[in-house]
Amino acid sequence: MSELIGRELTLRVNGIDHPVEVAHGRNLLSVLRTEIGLTGTKEGCDDCECGACMVLLDGEPVNSCSYLAAQAVGREITTVEGVMRGDELHPLQRNLLDEGGVQCGFCTPGMIMSATALLARTPDPTDEDIRIGLSGNLCRCTGYARIVAAVRRTAQEHGVS
Repeated sequence: MSELIGRELTLRVNGIDHPVEVAHGRNLLSVLRTEIGLTGTKEGCDDCECGACMVLLDGEPVNSCSYLAAQAVGREITTVEGVMRGDELHPLQRNLLDEGGVQCGFCTPGMIMSATALLARTPDPTDEDIRIGLSGNLCRCTGYARIVAAVRRTAQEHGVS
């Protein structure tokens, strides 16, 4: 019975502390979407296969569907909402649109998070680096050529992290 009782946690998401009450065993994805109200992170497979739920923890991509919310206490969580610069799209977001790397958009938040981490680690990635960096993300609509082109363009234009 005690595992069903809520536990108060504070999660730091996109630079803001969010006190939340979380039942034992809740995953980070559900807490981000339901308790904090950040719905950009998507639930796809719920099994770490598709990458739609990708967020950054201390700058590293993780599948939030299989990461317990309690494990994220004391860590910096970045969601797709956190990569924008005020009201302005991040260059990667803009380039995905410009290059036609977005169709249904369901995989896009996870792709953005994986690519953001890649560009932070490798500011001048090869196409192979980009493909490897995005390998945890599945897209069923666009294929990957335009997504890779958008990441490459972002690196060339900005060297953005």
